[in-house]
Amino acid sequence: MHDHDPTAQLVKMANQIGTFFQAQSPSDATMATNAIAAHLKSFWAPSMRVQLIRALEAGTATGLLPIVASAVRGHRANLLPGGAREIGDVKEQFPQGGGDAG
Repeated sequence: MHDHDPTAQLVKMANQIGTFFQAQSPSDATMATNAIAAHLKSFWAPSMRVQLIRALEAGTATGLLPIVASAVRGHRANLLPGGAREIGDVKEQFPQGGGDAG
């Protein structure tokens, strides 16, 4: 048992999303990974996306489904908030009200 591991919770949520979209287009992995990434971008807070990317790259996102890992890796630049290119560019605090609509 994990003592409330926040990464484990994110992995569980990401896997549920992955399972859903994989079932929607079982024969088209590209469509599934695009849909997974779009969902994470639309519905997950930037801090959650950054945490998942960090965990994946650190090898601590154990149990993450391959389709989800593929979606996150393939759409990494788009999933990083506010035009950051690298994880190191991401500020820990996200300013309120500032957004990049478009």
